[in-house]
Amino acid sequence: MIGSLDWYIAREVIKGTLVAILVLLTLLTFFSFADELGDVGKGTYGMSQIIKYLLLTLPRNFYELLAPAALVGSLVTLGALANHRELVAMQAAGVSRSRIIAGVLLGGVILLALSILVGELIAPPSERAAQSLKSIAQSKQVTSRTKYGFWVRDGDVFINIRAMTEQQKLGDISIYDVDENRQVTRATHADQAIHDGMQWNLKDIKTTLFKGSEITTETRSEADWASVLAPELLNAFIIRPENLSALELSRYVDYLQANGQKSMIVEQAFWGRLVNPFVTLVMLMVAVPFVLTVRREVGTGQRIVAGVVIGLGFHLLDKMFGHLGLVYEFNPLFSVSFPALLALSGVLIALWRMGSA
Repeated sequence: MIGSLDWYIAREVIKGTLVAILVLLTLLTFFSFADELGDVGKGTYGMSQIIKYLLLTLPRNFYELLAPAALVGSLVTLGALANHRELVAMQAAGVSRSRIIAGVLLGGVILLALSILVGELIAPPSERAAQSLKSIAQSKQVTSRTKYGFWVRDGDVFINIRAMTEQQKLGDISIYDVDENRQVTRATHADQAIHDGMQWNLKDIKTTLFKGSEITTETRSEADWASVLAPELLNAFIIRPENLSALELSRYVDYLQANGQKSMIVEQAFWGRLVNPFVTLVMLMVAVPFVLTVRREVGTGQRIVAGVVIGLGFHLLDKMFGHLGLVYEFNPLFSVSFPALLALSGVLIALWRMGSA
């Protein structure tokens, strides 16, 4: 049964985590703002677009920073309880260490639910909207994405792209030229378009010309396409695993496998979506033996430094092992869960040694 003491510890852990993530988000947003200033003047990208872009990226940053913020916040919060002799008083009153850990984990479960909510429902569409806003503002082109593919309007030219795997390679492209009366004068279809760094090159082209009641067609194997369609504009419409929810990633994996395409990167992103919320619980548990075994005289600044160092080390290990998993084709679930399991094993060993001491 959850008692008032458990809720007190959980509440303090949550408060500490939210304060920590607010500080981290503020710092990250400040540096991102300074970086975005370098793009001012590209197209219509100005201060209002920068502010909207940064606001739209906040959910993704919140999701990614929650685990390290939980570590720093819990170190500071539990450290304050230790410095104020509250943890000593609890144990003197008969409260076991396992009860204290349970209170910490109760706060972690609430943070885990918050992580899932933001990571699955808010961050993916918000991040896609941010990338779309930035790319469209910088390109000066009117774009949209529908179930019929990616549409671009460039003056009197309308472009429809049905297949897009990367910035420099498109498939199933239709190009419509219209006159001042909005009548189609030319319809061109190409099976593929490849950007060579300077311009697009169309492959397997069929062109239909409309001149009054006369219709003529012609075919070519390839031709240069002097379009101002910038590859950077396609950033907003290329499917990126980090911009998809777990359900969308699962469907994307099925799609890639059904079409005989490599899916390891997407599979890794899918399992990462499932594992990442539980990393928050692991980070909270890391703080417990650190606080209960370190002297109470240790200051808040030292605890923050320790939290940052541990969090940064875990982040680097996580990224490094993820890349190794792609290079050596490890099982995706193993690749994303190994760093967390390693940290959890270290915590459990430390707690066991505390209990046997």
